[in-house]
Amino acid sequence: MAFGAKKIAPIDLFPNVAVGVSIPFNASAVFNSTYTTQDQLKSNLLNYFWTNKGERVFNPNFGGNIRAQVFEQISKGTISNIEKIIKNDLNIYFPNVLLQDLEIIGYEDNNRMDIIMKYSVQDLGINDQITLNI
Repeated sequence: MAFGAKKIAPIDLFPNVAVGVSIPFNASAVFNSTYTTQDQLKSNLLNYFWTNKGERVFNPNFGGNIRAQVFEQISKGTISNIEKIIKNDLNIYFPNVLLQDLEIIGYEDNNRMDIIMKYSVQDLGINDQITLNI
């Protein structure tokens, strides 16, 4: 038995087979395909957190509801609320994703926030991050 062996998602064994679609949709053919589990997980997280609850047909509870905070006054309470939403939703909808670091930077003068999530999936050896700009 090998210790410390890296596990590979079975779907990643076929490099010419697309796993899913990339977010955002900005390719000349409407969308770009993703070919690894890591790229698709990143797209899934972006899709989830950019979707507000009620936007998905037949699945009204889908979405991180982060964009609903756009017109809220930036304060410690707002940032704390977003942190709770992200941590809770990752535990429920992405249980294999371990949040390594969550940084929310609020710019009160511009009414803008940058959310930087560093995450990992231990079984697959994935370490990555996403940035949401609100």
